[in-house]
Amino acid sequence: MMKLIYLALPPIIGLVLGLSAKAAEKKVIIPVELAPQQGAPAPLFSPGILVDGTLYVSGQMGTDLKTRQIPDSFDDEVKNVLNTIGLILKEAGMGYQDAVSVTVYLSDIELFPKMNAIYGTYFKEPRPARATVAVSRLALPRAHIEISVTAKK
Repeated sequence: MMKLIYLALPPIIGLVLGLSAKAAEKKVIIPVELAPQQGAPAPLFSPGILVDGTLYVSGQMGTDLKTRQIPDSFDDEVKNVLNTIGLILKEAGMGYQDAVSVTVYLSDIELFPKMNAIYGTYFKEPRPARATVAVSRLALPRAHIEISVTAKK
């Protein structure tokens, strides 16, 4: 008898609290600037997914949106990746101030001070939680940085 009461309790609690058993809806966020070029295959990931007011931004790299190449300058690469993230945030109706967590991947941890100086001009107080990880290599051969973000309005 106790087992039946225990198993029936979670649905009852959900009804009492007004919670729905319906799965959260996912909305794909793709700014027009990030849409695949004519004839190019679509990537196997979404730039952003919005679920219940939380935006999950996929790892973005610092490619130039016009040339689709990694610039020669690391500073330009950092600005490109942060600007791309800004486009995704904007498409979801958010801004940098809505970021709650950021993960930065660097191909060389010695680049941290340069990245950090630029990063600080995009994310103002209170800054999001952040982790910075040194990796041996990124998906694009010339890439030095990749950043993913979680944001909540």
